[in-house]
Parts: sequence; structure tokens; C-alpha cells
Amino acid sequence: MHPRTEPSVDRRDEDLLRTTLAAVAPGTELRDGLERILRGRTGALIVLGYDRTMESLCTGGFELGVEFSSTGLRELAKMDGAIVLDRDGTKIMRAATQLVPDPTIETRESGTRHRTAERVAKQTGHPVVSVSQSMAIVAVYVGNLRHVLEDSSQILSRANQALQTLERYKSRLDEVSGTLSALEIEDLVTIRDVTAVLQRLEMVRRISDEIEQYALELGTDGRLMSLQLEELTGGLGNDRELVVRDYIDSAKHPRSVESVLDCLSKLSSTDLLDLTSVARCLGFVVVGDALDSSVVPRGFRLLSRIPRLPGVIVDRLIEEFGSLQDLLSAGVEELQVVDGVGDSRARAVREGLSRLAESSILERYV
Repeated sequence: MHPRTEPSVDRRDEDLLRTTLAAVAPGTELRDGLERILRGRTGALIVLGYDRTMESLCTGGFELGVEFSSTGLRELAKMDGAIVLDRDGTKIMRAATQLVPDPTIETRESGTRHRTAERVAKQTGHPVVSVSQSMAIVAVYVGNLRHVLEDSSQILSRANQALQTLERYKSRLDEVSGTLSALEIEDLVTIRDVTAVLQRLEMVRRISDEIEQYALELGTDGRLMSLQLEELTGGLGNDRELVVRDYIDSAKHPRSVESVLDCLSKLSSTDLLDLTSVARCLGFVVVGDALDSSVVPRGFRLLSRIPRLPGVIVDRLIEEFGSLQDLLSAGVEELQVVDGVGDSRARAVREGLSRLAESSILERYV
């Protein structure tokens, strides 16, 4: 289940939620304690963090400062009141304490325990875990985010479907990427070809992020899934950025690489299917048959495939020659003019580009 968000969500809240989900994932002692509470059919309110702000919200109960254990958490949950742990969840600081957050803080919850949990999370910035006795669910609150923990079998089912989808996306991405490489060598690239690759790269990125979230929630149960994800996406690296750097200067209204990537990530699922929307993110003005307009690659993506070629040398080569076609036609002596490119490196670049050109053409036409 995806986090429920309010209009403004701080990126730090999202990062903290991920950290918290890892702390309560299957295989952790804290998750074992939560499951013991669920099996015991009791509720609980657990705060992960104890500082002066948190202390000011606590009234009554017991100050403990003892080592955390799942059995101890279960026993303390039998008493009324909240349990406060340290930020790392290694110590139980307080138990059976009443939390009194600011009542003016907005909350969309209805139950007393959940309302308190949401308000405490917003007021203190600490993650709060609420175990519902009546509904038998565990909800995590971080700032403006709320996430309900699910059974591993349910997450695994969705994760396996996502992996199958990723395999199809990756297969199609390999096809369009290979086509783009061949067209770059032949100097026949159009805006349509570029946007098709960017579209597929963004699709793969999104489904990969979803699977990473599933693996995070599954904890020890998600190790195999993480290996499968790495196998499918390990070779992509920073291809999105490289494609953008290759073609951003061809746009009539060029943007920074960061702004283009941000624009792509913000496209709705529907807009992402429209190549025109992807082209606009790059800064192209798409009217009529503009998607079939020719563009010239600079060469960042193909040069990155040459082994042991530092990024700084790639930048210098492209600054010197300007485009991939000029690089392809450059001889060893011309390449040596670039600062940091000696005879051996110039030959490596020349031979690397030649091999890429041959393989790209063969893959397309054979």
C-alpha cells in the first residue's frame, strides 16, 4: 500500500519513512514485537525518538531506559499508555505514558490512538507506530505521511507482478536503446527516437522504485527480489541523464539536466505515454510532425560505454569535437589534442567507438 500523503510532503519525511519501514520490516526485532502485540490482540502506541520536545508531551507512566526486546515491548503494551523508544529503537525510554500533543494540529484520523499518533508525528518529527486492537493493523506515521504495514504474502504477490512488468519494460527499453545507438551512428536520429528511449527509461525507473519499496518493506523476505531487481537494472546506470545531456542542446528552449529529469519524474502516467509530453520536458516545441525532426547527439551515452574512460575525459572530448559524428570521424592524432588523452587512450577511444558502431549496426540489421 502506498503512503497516503497530504498536499505538502517534505522529502525528509519520505526518507525518514523509508528508514522507519526498514526498521519495522520482517526479520527485525521491532517487527517481531509488533507481531506479538497483534497476536495478543492488544493495541499499542509506539514513538521512535526521545528528546526534549518528546519529553514535554509525556505525562505519567514510567521512565525506564532499558534495552529493547520484542518480548518486553509486548508486555509493556498490555498497559494503557504509549511506549517511547530511542531513535534507533535499541532502548525503551518510557512506558505507560500519556501523550498530550497540540490539539490544534490537523488530523484526518477518527480513533483516539490514531489521532494522537498523527499529531505526535507532526509535532515532534519522530516516527510513530500505532497498532489497532480492533482492526488488527499497524500504521506508521511520519510527518504528513501515513503507511499501513501489510502481510508479507500480499506484498510479495504485488512485487512479483511488478517484476514481471519490469521484465517487459526492460525488454522494450533494450530494443529502443539499440535502435537509438544505430541511428546515432548513422546520423539519422529524430526527436521521436530520443523521446521513446527517455519514455522507457522513466517507466523502468518508476517500476524499479516501486519494487525497491516492496523489498524494503519485506526486509529479510525481500532479499531474492532485490537480487532480481539488480540483475534487471544493473546495467542502466545513469542512462537517463546521459540521454538528456546528449540532446538537450538541440532543443529550442534548452533546460538544465536537473530540470528535465525533474519534469520527467513529475509527468503523470498518462502524460508519460505521450511522446509529445516527454519532448516538451526536453525543451522541444512540438507542433505538427515536429517529432520527426532530426537532432544531433553529442556522444555522452556512447562514450560512457567505453571501458575505463573517466567522465572528465568524456566531457573534454565532447567539448572539443562537439558532436558524436565528429568524434566518429576523428583520427587518433586528432583525439590526442584533447588534454589528458594520450596515445594509448586515444587508440582506446578510437577502437571503442569503432566496436560500438559495428555492433550497433549489426544488431539493427541482422
